[in-house]
Amino acid sequence: MGKLTAVKVRNLGPGMHGDGDGLYLRVVTAERRSWAFRYQRRGKSREMGLGGFPAVSLALARDKADAARKLLGAGIDPIDQREADRLAEAAEQAHATTFAEAASAYIEANQSGWRSGKTETQWRNTLANYAQPVLGTLACNAIETNDVLKVLKPIWAKKPETATRVRRRIEAVLSYAKTRGWRDGENPAAWRDHLALVLPARSKVAPVVHHPALDWQDAPAFMAALRAREGMGARALEFAILTAARSGEVRRAQWSEIHLDRAEWITPAARMKAAKDHRVPLSEPALAVLRKIAAFKDGSGLVFLGQSRGVPMSDMTLTAVLRRMGNGDRTVHGFRSTFSDWAGKTTAHPNHVVEQALAHAIPSAVEAAYRRGDLFAKRRALMEDWANYLAKPAEQVVRPRFGQQAAAHEVVA
Repeated sequence: MGKLTAVKVRNLGPGMHGDGDGLYLRVVTAERRSWAFRYQRRGKSREMGLGGFPAVSLALARDKADAARKLLGAGIDPIDQREADRLAEAAEQAHATTFAEAASAYIEANQSGWRSGKTETQWRNTLANYAQPVLGTLACNAIETNDVLKVLKPIWAKKPETATRVRRRIEAVLSYAKTRGWRDGENPAAWRDHLALVLPARSKVAPVVHHPALDWQDAPAFMAALRAREGMGARALEFAILTAARSGEVRRAQWSEIHLDRAEWITPAARMKAAKDHRVPLSEPALAVLRKIAAFKDGSGLVFLGQSRGVPMSDMTLTAVLRRMGNGDRTVHGFRSTFSDWAGKTTAHPNHVVEQALAHAIPSAVEAAYRRGDLFAKRRALMEDWANYLAKPAEQVVRPRFGQQAAAHEVVA
């Protein structure tokens, strides 16, 4: 040891310069100088980098080489030991990843697959408001069932819908953390065979909230009043009722999706709840709505224009139409229930055709396998009948003999 000096280390030209006992200074240029320790292990030559000069001085390089020689003397390969130390440190840091950090990483990893920025906002807000105060600073690997229950119990009975979403999102974040190596073991937020044993089912905590719907017998009179109103919001609501589509699907509809020559509207999978393209047959009254507003095209591509160019109208625009018509207790989504009630109580159209028109997912995998088509021809006949019914004079609507049926029924969002 000791062939090099501080002066030589600074001034030596390109090449490998030995200090003794396996320590070398590699000089590439005047600015690029680094230390290496060379040794034999099981008949093979190995080289271990010790850092660059001047960050690693001659004295520090000798200390590192000395530590490596001691490991060799104990039968331990210094390169292998350094890698093991690095992995251990990484594992320790990974297990120290907090729930807040994991939640942020999960959202960042998945947001591109969500249909709108609204989903990301909802994720961040629910986790920030309910989960983070309890779990935020805890390491993912340290979170247990009792920690999750501290989040859920205060809101489980008071806000069952919110609590259910919070639980699902905590479960997703912790599953993601396990995939990333940030935690081990079972998921403490899992429902089946776990939290289901200590928390009552949502259906037992609070009744399902239904979308208030207009009675199907009052639909023709309502539609006549709606058609007498001016405005883009009124036309969007009329189109939504005629197509039995969801509000968001209508408000974000693009002219490129409309095929007037074929009388159909193809809603892309990105905007559908079932994440599948959905063909909608357009009745003549629905086509009439489109022809009426075509003159207002502004180049943005949107069918129903909002307040600002290129920005879809808000859901409140349609709700405002209902309020001005004296139906503030109804919801836009409730008209899907009105359509479903009319079809089920007054027509011979099969229920599975009605469900397809509503773009509901098929719950049974077996049934889905048999029902491969989109029943488009049958749905076209259904929507034509619906449009004809809505055009009926109110006095021609036949009412049930024993009074009206209940007007509010749930249609899955």
